[in-house]
Amino acid sequence: MSFYVYMLKSLSRRSVTYVGYTNNLVKRIALHNSNKGAKFTRGRKWKLIYKEKYNSKKEAISREYYIKNNRTFRNKIKNENLSTTTI
Repeated sequence: MSFYVYMLKSLSRRSVTYVGYTNNLVKRIALHNSNKGAKFTRGRKWKLIYKEKYNSKKEAISREYYIKNNRTFRNKIKNENLSTTTI
């Protein structure tokens, strides 16, 4: 089973980002956009701007933690809309 670490960017004027992990990326983004995702994401519409693929949940959680706590990296992704896949 594959796991994804992803970053969403809000479509509102004040561009807010959200980082998470999941094993079903399409379903998870749909939940965020239907106000049934994480509490932080409710009330906004989101666009996927970054994703990475991992083979284990442990790796995905570790990477999610790193991205959430590295503001410089998050801003770089947000401003450049990078997209990579890591296996």
